[in-house]
Amino acid sequence: MRDIVSCFAENAVDVSHSSCSSYSKSACISPTLIPSIQNSVSSLYKILLSTKKQVLVSVTWCKNQTSQGLTINFGNDPSSSFKLNNARMFRKKKGSKLMEFDQSKIEVFWDLSSAKYDRGPEPVDNFYVLVMVDSEIGLVMGDIGAETITKRFKTSMPVAKVSLVSRQEHCSGNTLYATKAQFCDSGIQHDIVIKCCGENEGLKYPVLSVYVDKKMVIRVKRLQWNFRGNQSIFLDGLLVDMMWDVHDWFFNPASGFAVFMFRTRSGMDNRLWLEEKTVQKEQETVDFSLLIYACKSL
Repeated sequence: MRDIVSCFAENAVDVSHSSCSSYSKSACISPTLIPSIQNSVSSLYKILLSTKKQVLVSVTWCKNQTSQGLTINFGNDPSSSFKLNNARMFRKKKGSKLMEFDQSKIEVFWDLSSAKYDRGPEPVDNFYVLVMVDSEIGLVMGDIGAETITKRFKTSMPVAKVSLVSRQEHCSGNTLYATKAQFCDSGIQHDIVIKCCGENEGLKYPVLSVYVDKKMVIRVKRLQWNFRGNQSIFLDGLLVDMMWDVHDWFFNPASGFAVFMFRTRSGMDNRLWLEEKTVQKEQETVDFSLLIYACKSL
């Protein structure tokens, strides 16, 4: 009997071990390599209230040399947004804001006064951002604990169901990109590394390598000829499609960027997913997708 991976895709790679296998031991990432810098990170969440009403919430963290900001958008209405985009206020202020969206009462509570950051614009510790919709606890980001919620809010307050639909990361710098992604609620966070090697590293032609938990799952040789493509990997019981498009790295280097996308596949769905329908699909299902937009410094 054929295994489940081959049933879904002949070329799917099974990522089932966190350590390097014998197949990829020589391809492990060196800890001395420094990845590109994240300029902005956007996450799209779906909040399902107890009334069965759905609210889409987009959260964007951004940072550059002169400013830092947080923007929370509700639905597709740009006027329904919460913004902290002054660098001084962003780092020191905490508070709350009341607003309305689609006949719902939205309350945002935040505390970034002691937030700690890694290399990107998104805080990693000592912060919280909490979004309440119609007096239900909705989106909770950061390390706010149950005790804090109980102390500040009523213990009987209902908690909405939240799903992370997609995540977008904009990076710039060299051609090494490192991030983490959890592809389903029951899965673990996976380390993802995308690396492009070129002539300056002793290779005759550019090579694209993709690693999940230090295991090489995709290797594309002669990248300038194979600048677009897709392949499937299998992890956490899911089939995950990975697509790359590095056309502009070679043919529009002045302003172009590469796009890397990971998306979980539902059932036997085999449609191409780099389409305008992707956004609509994200709003209708809870399939997860990760997009990385990568600018390469010349």
